[in-house]
Amino acid sequence: MDKLQEFREYRERMNEKILAEGDRATKRFFSLDSYAYRPGALDCKTKELLGLVASAVLRCNDCIAYHIIRAVQEGATDDEIKETLSIALIVGGSIVIPHLRYAYDLLDQARQAQAEGHLEELE
Repeated sequence: MDKLQEFREYRERMNEKILAEGDRATKRFFSLDSYAYRPGALDCKTKELLGLVASAVLRCNDCIAYHIIRAVQEGATDDEIKETLSIALIVGGSIVIPHLRYAYDLLDQARQAQAEGHLEELE
């Protein structure tokens, strides 16, 4: 099983558990997060790329995986994603480099999943 598939299954399983067992504040946060990434003045692709910058700077690999999948699903090109990651490097500094490695690897996997026609299954 590849990293993206493992991530998707883990995320789905744990989100279900958290939402089933979490308190009202947790459920509201999840709802707010979903709402924030809907189309508005900024399109969904731009919002996912912004989420990717924040995720890399905050060094959250789960978040990086999620936003790479979503950015690819929203039509982001490799050049757009890599430029976004370069902004994260400028903002976050050299501590971000290990997460860039992770992101580039996941981008390759996302493109492979897309070529095989099962990218939508990863969300």
